[in-house]
Amino acid sequence: MVGFKLVHRTIFYELLKVFLLALTALTALLLLAGLVAEATQHGLGPAQILGAIPLLLPNMLPYTLPTTTLFATCIVYGRLAADNEILAIKAAGVHIVHVVWPAVLLGLGTSAVTAVLYHKVIPATHYMLRYQVFANMQEYLYGTLRRESCIAHPKINYTIHVQRVEGDVLRDAVFRRYDPKTKSPDIIAVASEAKLQVDLEKKLLWLHMHDCDIVTWDGSDNGHVDDKAWPVELPGDLESTEKFRASDMTWAELFEYRQRLYDDQAKLELDLAALKSKWHHGRPPAQVSQQMDIWLYTIKLKKGQIAGINAEIQVRPAIALGCLFFVMIGCPIGIWFSKSDYLSAFITCFLPIIVVYYPLLLSGINLAKSRQLTPIISIWAANAVMLTVALPLFRRLARN
Repeated sequence: MVGFKLVHRTIFYELLKVFLLALTALTALLLLAGLVAEATQHGLGPAQILGAIPLLLPNMLPYTLPTTTLFATCIVYGRLAADNEILAIKAAGVHIVHVVWPAVLLGLGTSAVTAVLYHKVIPATHYMLRYQVFANMQEYLYGTLRRESCIAHPKINYTIHVQRVEGDVLRDAVFRRYDPKTKSPDIIAVASEAKLQVDLEKKLLWLHMHDCDIVTWDGSDNGHVDDKAWPVELPGDLESTEKFRASDMTWAELFEYRQRLYDDQAKLELDLAALKSKWHHGRPPAQVSQQMDIWLYTIKLKKGQIAGINAEIQVRPAIALGCLFFVMIGCPIGIWFSKSDYLSAFITCFLPIIVVYYPLLLSGINLAKSRQLTPIISIWAANAVMLTVALPLFRRLARN
């Protein structure tokens, strides 16, 4: 028993040493690349860059922890096998399964750390990074439209949707202004192109629309104009703590926000059903028909938001458990590649992960957000593939 503990402790310390060195180097490299990208995109100054470092760091760890865990496992176990220490341990009567326990412990530890970070730290720092460091509001809004194709916030009475962004030109822009009392659109404007202009002094966002078609709820201002500028409030209060993006929410906030979305969707569906029943035997007026279309579109948006929340709920534990699955593959591969080069074992493991695991995970996230596939199936498929590969490798290792 004492011999087992000594073997476990020695291997685990060696794993931890290589893991920490690799984690420091890789995180620093990605952090530098992230800072350069953000500084280039948002025009950050030296003070903003220094302020972004502690906020970017936790967001890098879910990507560096699995990789460095795999690297440490391949290096340490490859070196043990190359130096014939694995054979010596087996000759002493220690089963090979006992030798891999330190790696499993490291995988469990990194998975637990990733899960804890995703619980609160990563969402909080991600939120702070978005709203406290990047002060160039106009560039921030353009970046939001490039990534998400829309601007929406619970505290504003409008939405902006675009088909695509070309430089500072918004193509096929749709502007909807909502009545504060009814929460229904009273103006809908569609333009072939538009531009944004931020007035921070007046806290206004100007939406300049060209070749614009306008539809109003009461029909008083319908028509076409060549140019139209809409002054609206900036999206969201910069001092507000309310969150509406899944990546900004803590674990508890995800479920609270999803329940609010479910409640809003249920209310809209009830109102729509009541309106449909009223005009069941006749054709509704144009305004009522337009209201139905608006509610149907809003319900569709709510379902899309719910799908995004459901995807985020599955993504966080799936990425966290990836660390353990990486270890389960890296350990036997590292031992078997010992006679050639244990660094090649890492490459042999990591290339399929880059080619298969991450593309499968990313495509699963997109399928879940677009409601084409159940999140549990689409997002966990990547881990299922890893587990399917790891179990036969471990079984073969145990037999030999």
